[in-house]
Amino acid sequence: MRGRFVTFEGIDGAGKSTHLAQSIEWLRARGHEVLATREPGGTELAEALRELLLHRPMSLETELMLVFAARRDHLEHRIVPALERGAWVVCDRFTDSTWAYQGAGRGAAGERIAWLESWVHGTLQPTRTYWFDVAPEVAAQRRARSRQADRFESEDLDFFRRVRDGYRRRTEADPERIVRIDGSGSVEQVRAILEEDLARLCSS
Repeated sequence: MRGRFVTFEGIDGAGKSTHLAQSIEWLRARGHEVLATREPGGTELAEALRELLLHRPMSLETELMLVFAARRDHLEHRIVPALERGAWVVCDRFTDSTWAYQGAGRGAAGERIAWLESWVHGTLQPTRTYWFDVAPEVAAQRRARSRQADRFESEDLDFFRRVRDGYRRRTEADPERIVRIDGSGSVEQVRAILEEDLARLCSS
């Protein structure tokens, strides 16, 4: 595929959303076509599944299958067509979130996630993933100031510690793809890191 696939990851409240929007603006200002999207979501069907995932109680097995069902529809109708025509896809979360939240956070078996990952998107992985890393205590304070908690954001600190550790393990396993960003840094510091790395991707 001719396009670039960039994802932003991190526990809720890590600060990724602000920098995702700035990165999209930076890319568009340089003449790139950018599909800005999110997971779960991105299509009409996936957005409906997102509402269920965020607000309806369900078993872990149901949650895991709904996440991948939304992802499959998203890939088929938006992500893959954009990549095939040479666009940049900048996505708020992708399968690394599943490994961190449903895997490390909730305890879903790794072999089950790996099987679903292979079935739903094969070898397709993001070109680059930015993991915004911040202490769960700091993220919780930010969430409390900004919005009403959904089903995931209502989890306790131990859950988010496990999620953070899941992201850490993913980064250690794939350091060429995943870039750790210190989420406690200033907006200017983080923006400089992102723009420098995006510039390298643009020239590659």
